[in-house]
Amino acid sequence: MALDSLAVGTVPWTIKGELILNCNCTVFCPCVVSLGQHPPTEGHCQAWAGVRIDEGQYGDTDLSGLNVGLFLEIPGNMGRGNWKAAAFIDDRASDDAFEALSNIFSGAARGTTGLFGILVGEFLGAEREQVVFETHGNERRLQVGRKIQGAVVPVGGKDGKDIVVTNTEYWMGPDITVATATKGRVRAFGRVWDFDGRSAEICQIDWHGPK
Repeated sequence: MALDSLAVGTVPWTIKGELILNCNCTVFCPCVVSLGQHPPTEGHCQAWAGVRIDEGQYGDTDLSGLNVGLFLEIPGNMGRGNWKAAAFIDDRASDDAFEALSNIFSGAARGTTGLFGILVGEFLGAEREQVVFETHGNERRLQVGRKIQGAVVPVGGKDGKDIVVTNTEYWMGPDITVATATKGRVRAFGRVWDFDGRSAEICQIDWHGPK
Protein backbone atom coordinates (compact mmCIF):
# COMPACT_ATOMS: atom_id res chain seq x y z
CA MET A 1 0.00 0.00 0.00
CA ALA A 2 1.37 3.42 -0.95
CA LEU A 3 2.39 5.59 1.96
CA ASP A 4 0.39 8.54 0.70
CA SER A 5 -2.81 6.50 1.22
CA LEU A 6 -2.01 5.93 4.91
CA ALA A 7 -2.74 8.48 7.62
CA VAL A 8 0.47 9.72 9.24
CA GLY A 9 0.46 8.78 12.90
CA THR A 10 -1.42 5.50 12.34
CA VAL A 11 1.30 3.46 10.63
CA PRO A 12 3.08 0.81 12.77
CA TRP A 13 6.84 1.32 12.76
CA THR A 14 9.96 0.02 14.47
CA ILE A 15 13.64 0.97 14.54
CA LYS A 16 16.39 -1.05 16.22
CA GLY A 17 20.02 0.00 16.12
CA GLU A 18 22.37 2.49 17.73
CA LEU A 19 22.30 6.22 18.37
CA ILE A 20 25.25 8.48 19.07
CA LEU A 21 24.98 12.09 20.19
CA ASN A 22 27.41 14.91 20.92
CA CYS A 23 26.39 18.20 22.49
CA ASN A 24 27.98 21.36 23.85
CA CYS A 25 27.74 20.25 27.51
CA THR A 26 31.18 20.33 29.11
CA VAL A 27 30.46 17.26 31.25
CA PHE A 28 28.02 14.38 30.80
CA CYS A 29 24.62 15.68 29.72
CA PRO A 30 22.39 16.36 32.77
CA CYS A 31 19.27 15.76 30.66
CA VAL A 32 19.75 11.98 30.93
CA VAL A 33 19.20 11.76 34.67
CA SER A 34 17.01 14.85 35.11
CA LEU A 35 14.81 13.89 32.13
CA GLY A 36 15.19 17.35 30.68
CA GLN A 37 14.33 19.28 33.84
CA HIS A 38 17.91 20.39 34.60
CA PRO A 39 19.44 22.98 32.25
CA PRO A 40 22.37 22.01 30.01
CA THR A 41 25.78 22.93 31.44
CA GLU A 42 26.01 25.92 29.09
CA GLY A 43 22.41 27.02 29.67
CA HIS A 44 21.37 25.94 26.16
CA CYS A 45 21.85 22.81 24.06
CA GLN A 46 23.43 22.49 20.64
CA ALA A 47 23.82 18.94 19.39
CA TRP A 48 24.21 16.54 16.53
CA ALA A 49 23.22 12.89 16.52
CA GLY A 50 23.48 9.88 14.27
CA VAL A 51 21.23 6.83 14.05
CA ARG A 52 22.27 3.50 12.55
CA ILE A 53 19.20 1.44 11.70
CA ASP A 54 20.03 -2.26 11.92
CA GLU A 55 16.40 -3.33 11.60
CA GLY A 56 13.52 -1.06 10.74
CA GLN A 57 10.05 -1.07 9.27
CA TYR A 58 7.40 1.54 8.56
CA GLY A 59 4.26 -0.22 7.45
CA ASP A 60 5.47 -2.33 4.51
CA THR A 61 8.55 -0.14 3.92
CA ASP A 62 11.90 -1.60 4.94
CA LEU A 63 14.24 0.85 6.70
CA SER A 64 17.00 -1.64 7.59
CA GLY A 65 20.56 -0.61 6.79
CA LEU A 66 19.85 3.11 6.51
CA ASN A 67 21.39 5.94 8.55
CA VAL A 68 20.01 9.26 9.76
CA GLY A 69 21.76 12.40 10.99
CA LEU A 70 20.08 14.90 13.30
CA PHE A 71 20.61 18.58 14.09
CA LEU A 72 19.24 19.87 17.40
CA GLU A 73 19.19 23.30 19.02
CA ILE A 74 17.42 23.80 22.35
CA PRO A 75 17.29 27.25 24.02
CA GLY A 76 17.14 26.02 27.63
CA ASN A 77 15.84 23.05 29.59
CA MET A 78 15.13 20.21 27.19
CA GLY A 79 11.73 19.57 28.78
CA ARG A 80 10.52 23.13 28.13
CA GLY A 81 10.52 22.69 24.37
CA ASN A 82 10.94 25.32 21.66
CA TRP A 83 13.55 23.12 19.95
CA LYS A 84 14.83 23.62 16.44
CA ALA A 85 15.56 20.34 14.66
CA ALA A 86 16.37 18.90 11.26
CA ALA A 87 16.91 15.42 9.87
CA PHE A 88 19.42 14.31 7.26
CA ILE A 89 18.12 11.16 5.58
CA ASP A 90 20.41 8.60 3.98
CA ASP A 91 20.57 9.27 0.24
CA ARG A 92 20.29 5.50 -0.34
CA ALA A 93 16.71 5.59 0.96
CA SER A 94 13.86 4.92 -1.45
CA ASP A 95 11.20 7.61 -1.81
CA ASP A 96 8.92 5.66 0.54
CA ALA A 97 11.74 5.18 3.08
CA PHE A 98 12.60 8.88 2.90
CA GLU A 99 8.99 9.81 3.61
CA ALA A 100 8.80 7.25 6.41
CA LEU A 101 11.96 8.50 8.12
CA SER A 102 10.84 12.10 7.70
CA ASN A 103 7.61 11.22 9.50
CA ILE A 104 9.45 9.39 12.27
CA PHE A 105 12.08 12.04 12.96
CA SER A 106 9.67 14.98 12.74
CA GLY A 107 7.52 13.29 15.37
CA ALA A 108 4.54 12.97 13.03
CA ALA A 109 4.67 9.15 13.18
CA ARG A 110 4.10 9.30 16.95
CA GLY A 111 5.45 6.62 19.25
CA THR A 112 8.95 6.93 20.71
CA THR A 113 9.86 10.00 18.65
CA GLY A 114 6.43 11.55 19.03
CA LEU A 115 7.89 13.92 21.62
CA PHE A 116 9.54 15.77 18.73
CA GLY A 117 6.07 16.81 17.66
CA ILE A 118 5.55 18.33 21.11
CA LEU A 119 8.98 19.80 21.90
CA VAL A 120 10.15 20.98 18.47
CA GLY A 121 8.90 24.49 17.82
CA GLU A 122 10.56 24.69 14.39
CA PHE A 123 11.30 21.62 12.30
CA LEU A 124 13.82 22.85 9.75
CA GLY A 125 13.02 19.96 7.44
CA ALA A 126 14.34 16.65 6.21
CA GLU A 127 16.81 16.47 3.36
CA ARG A 128 18.74 13.79 1.56
CA GLU A 129 22.44 13.56 2.35
CA GLN A 130 25.20 11.01 2.27
CA VAL A 131 25.06 9.73 5.85
CA VAL A 132 27.84 7.36 6.88
CA PHE A 133 27.82 5.73 10.33
CA GLU A 134 30.87 3.56 11.01
CA THR A 135 32.38 1.75 13.99
CA HIS A 136 36.16 1.47 14.33
CA GLY A 137 37.11 -0.37 17.50
CA ASN A 138 35.13 1.42 20.19
CA GLU A 139 34.90 4.67 18.21
CA ARG A 140 31.69 5.53 16.37
CA ARG A 141 31.98 7.94 13.46
CA LEU A 142 29.31 9.95 11.67
CA GLN A 143 29.74 11.82 8.41
CA VAL A 144 26.82 13.78 6.97
CA GLY A 145 28.07 15.26 3.71
CA ARG A 146 30.04 18.36 4.68
CA LYS A 147 27.54 19.32 7.38
CA ILE A 148 28.44 17.01 10.26
CA GLN A 149 31.75 15.32 11.03
CA GLY A 150 31.60 13.49 14.32
CA ALA A 151 33.27 10.75 16.31
CA VAL A 152 32.60 9.59 19.86
CA VAL A 153 34.25 7.08 22.20
CA PRO A 154 32.98 5.55 25.46
CA VAL A 155 34.45 6.70 28.75
CA GLY A 156 36.09 3.79 30.57
CA GLY A 157 35.45 2.95 34.19
CA LYS A 158 37.72 1.61 36.92
CA ASP A 159 37.52 -1.99 35.67
CA GLY A 160 38.13 -0.99 32.06
CA LYS A 161 34.50 -1.44 31.09
CA ASP A 162 32.45 1.46 29.69
CA ILE A 163 30.62 3.69 32.17
CA VAL A 164 26.90 3.13 31.60
CA VAL A 165 23.98 4.94 33.22
CA THR A 166 21.39 2.18 33.51
CA ASN A 167 17.67 1.80 34.15
CA THR A 168 16.75 5.37 33.24
CA GLU A 169 13.46 6.66 31.85
CA TYR A 170 15.31 8.68 29.23
CA TRP A 171 13.39 8.80 25.97
CA MET A 172 16.19 7.34 23.84
CA GLY A 173 16.55 4.18 25.90
CA PRO A 174 17.11 2.99 29.48
CA ASP A 175 20.88 2.44 29.25
CA ILE A 176 23.12 5.30 28.14
CA THR A 177 26.85 4.82 27.66
CA VAL A 178 28.81 7.86 28.84
CA ALA A 179 31.07 9.03 26.03
CA THR A 180 33.13 11.94 24.81
CA ALA A 181 33.61 13.39 21.35
CA THR A 182 36.94 13.03 19.61
CA LYS A 183 35.42 15.12 16.81
CA GLY A 184 32.25 17.18 16.79
CA ARG A 185 31.91 19.56 13.88
CA VAL A 186 28.66 21.01 12.53
CA ARG A 187 28.40 23.35 9.56
CA ALA A 188 24.68 23.65 8.84
CA PHE A 189 21.83 26.16 8.91
CA GLY A 190 24.26 29.04 9.42
CA ARG A 191 25.77 27.42 12.53
CA VAL A 192 29.46 26.72 13.04
CA TRP A 193 29.90 24.37 16.01
CA ASP A 194 32.98 22.56 17.27
CA PHE A 195 32.40 20.24 20.20
CA ASP A 196 35.61 18.20 20.32
CA GLY A 197 36.10 16.87 23.85
CA ARG A 198 32.54 17.65 24.91
CA SER A 199 29.79 15.37 26.24
CA ALA A 200 28.59 12.46 24.15
CA GLU A 201 26.23 9.51 24.48
CA ILE A 202 25.87 6.08 22.95
CA CYS A 203 22.56 4.24 23.17
CA GLN A 204 21.18 0.98 21.80
CA ILE A 205 17.71 1.90 20.57
CA ASP A 206 14.51 -0.09 20.23
CA TRP A 207 11.88 2.43 19.12
CA HIS A 208 8.37 1.91 17.86
CA GLY A 209 5.10 3.61 17.07
CA PRO A 210 2.47 4.88 16.78
CA LYS A 211 1.93 3.94 20.47
